[in-house]
Amino acid sequence: MWDGHPAWQTGFGAPCSPTTMIHDEEEPRLQADSRLSALIEGLKEPVLLVAAGEVVASNAAARGLLGAGIDGRDVRLAIRDPAALALLTGEGGAGEVDVVGLGGAERRWLMQVAPLGGGVAFARLTDRSAAHAAERMRVDFVANASHELRTPLATIVGYAETLREQGETIDAPTRARFVSVVHDEARRMQRVVEDLISLSRIEAERFSAPTERVELPPLVAQVVDEHRRAADERGNALRVEIEPDLPPVTGDRSQLLQVFDNLVANALRYGRAGTPVTVMLAREGDGVRFAVADEGEGIPAELIPRLTERFFRVDSGRSRALGGTGLGLAIVKHIVERHRGRLDIASTVGVGTTVGVQLPAVTKV
Repeated sequence: MWDGHPAWQTGFGAPCSPTTMIHDEEEPRLQADSRLSALIEGLKEPVLLVAAGEVVASNAAARGLLGAGIDGRDVRLAIRDPAALALLTGEGGAGEVDVVGLGGAERRWLMQVAPLGGGVAFARLTDRSAAHAAERMRVDFVANASHELRTPLATIVGYAETLREQGETIDAPTRARFVSVVHDEARRMQRVVEDLISLSRIEAERFSAPTERVELPPLVAQVVDEHRRAADERGNALRVEIEPDLPPVTGDRSQLLQVFDNLVANALRYGRAGTPVTVMLAREGDGVRFAVADEGEGIPAELIPRLTERFFRVDSGRSRALGGTGLGLAIVKHIVERHRGRLDIASTVGVGTTVGVQLPAVTKV
């Protein structure tokens, strides 16, 4: 396909007329063409060869990304980015440029272009989508963490300044209320910092699978006992359903306690006062499933995939008022992934939410 394109030929030697063509000179050129063909076809990243504004060759990765029929067509039909086209048509020379939208609106690519001579440009596309998404997550995380700490800090500073400057003129009940607000906001900051430290530690350990043999029923009983008083204060009956003779799991005891504690606390926090919260532990397939069900307001289906994002809240104002940091389910997700388990969330608006964690049982040797 490539041999018939004038620009392709001039890239590897000036074309000769039939009367002057010498077999010994033609054979090396054809071999060079064949070697370059095999080379670009073997590359995993999309690669194009462009000459005179036309795609003269591509590899399988490029055809999969831009379309099977791109060879021999105008490059502007495959790539519409002006900066990329300037490089590919020779107006911008060698260089690299970011390209957005190839293969999907959120896909990001780095296009590197180098001249091969004879008007042929070599273009390689490197997928930067994952790196871009990670950077966006980092920026969002820093912004959200700063906001979560700045808000209570501003409250603390404001009330503390009032107490310092006007403390002698403020009556005792008002002064006590101000001190209580400062204490509550400081505790809120402490919870955010503790959750951030916990999340960082869990992420650092995510590649090391836990090895401890853990019996889950005692852990569940411990968590339920710790939350019993808070449940009674809200009128929430804590129902516990634990199947007998459950196998142990391979896990990290303290992290599993953290998972159970987070899920029970969330159910009590967001379930309606006076309604039951059910804690379940049962065998499921080759593992054990822990689940907590509440009878709260429920969560719209389109928001469920976002629940494990850091600092995401269905109702920001209500979550902060109830003491949530927005990191609980993110922590749960990372712990479950480290344990090679599965997290599932099912919810119906107006009915309630069930959050389940499936953990693999200890493998018998």
